[in-house]
Amino acid sequence: MSATAPLVPDAAPACFEDVRAHVAQGMDEVDRLIRRRLGSEVLLVNQVAEHIVSGGGKRLRPMLVLLAAEAAGYRGGQQHQAAAVIEFIHTATLLHDDVVDESGLRRGRRTANAVFGNAASVLVGDYLYSRAFQLMVELERMPIMRVMADTTNQIAEGEVLQLMHIGNPDTDEAAYLRVIERKTAVLFAAACRVGAQLADAPRAVEDALANYGMALGMAFQIADDVLDYVSDADTLGKNVGDDLAEGKPTLPLIHALHHAAPADVATLRRVIENGGLDSLDGVIAAIRDSGAIDYSRARAVRYATEANAALQALACGPARSALQVLARYSVDRNH
Repeated sequence: MSATAPLVPDAAPACFEDVRAHVAQGMDEVDRLIRRRLGSEVLLVNQVAEHIVSGGGKRLRPMLVLLAAEAAGYRGGQQHQAAAVIEFIHTATLLHDDVVDESGLRRGRRTANAVFGNAASVLVGDYLYSRAFQLMVELERMPIMRVMADTTNQIAEGEVLQLMHIGNPDTDEAAYLRVIERKTAVLFAAACRVGAQLADAPRAVEDALANYGMALGMAFQIADDVLDYVSDADTLGKNVGDDLAEGKPTLPLIHALHHAAPADVATLRRVIENGGLDSLDGVIAAIRDSGAIDYSRARAVRYATEANAALQALACGPARSALQVLARYSVDRNH
């Protein structure tokens, strides 16, 4: 079967390409809606928004809305608009993140702030947030609005928490987990909860899907932080060592600080405090020698296992199978 051929309704997706094929029709509708509602009379808004939206990406978060709605038994048509809300919010965070991080590369392309400047990126990010809330209001579902308002607030808290830990070699694993929960995992959880809410699913099903999304988001972000030290720029779509250059103490670095040789620990602390990539090769070697890569991967796998366990509350079917595939994919991917 071709990876892009639509699956028969009862077929169980077995890999990421199968999942994409399963939701292809729905995702096409989401993409059309995004482009239709992205437009503005202000030319620069269109240019910046188009630059980042057309930059590719896995579209995992809107995909989760479609799959959660299907798994919960939804038969309406609002899942596409809800998925667009999630994607607009995610895209806005990317625009803001790249400004804060002074990033110049994302998904193998120059970032919007590198092309259009920081001011334009921040302001268009604000535009996307406001557009997301316009779409949300149109759904006329107060529970969804409440979830998304709370989630957006938590994401902002996560960004500030991360900023507070930049350059701090004493950041511990618990603090790191608090950051990625708010910065990444809460939007995964919201995507899944919103899908269940569209179906007016029982609270047990709604909570199960939200718990799945939270654990999936944790697994995804930890795996992402590992890739920053084991991948290459062409595969990763951004510069290897970006987290290190920005002084971000992610899980591989945090674990290495507690398990590396004393001389390596001194180097790691200095690099976190000062940022930069002058010692990248030595830092990567120290991280690998400390067992931090294996530890971090195992932590991600544990969260992926938790995600799959949460799905036991759902009826069997292709949507549940697709969600299980995404849990596996979150830790097995190379970019």
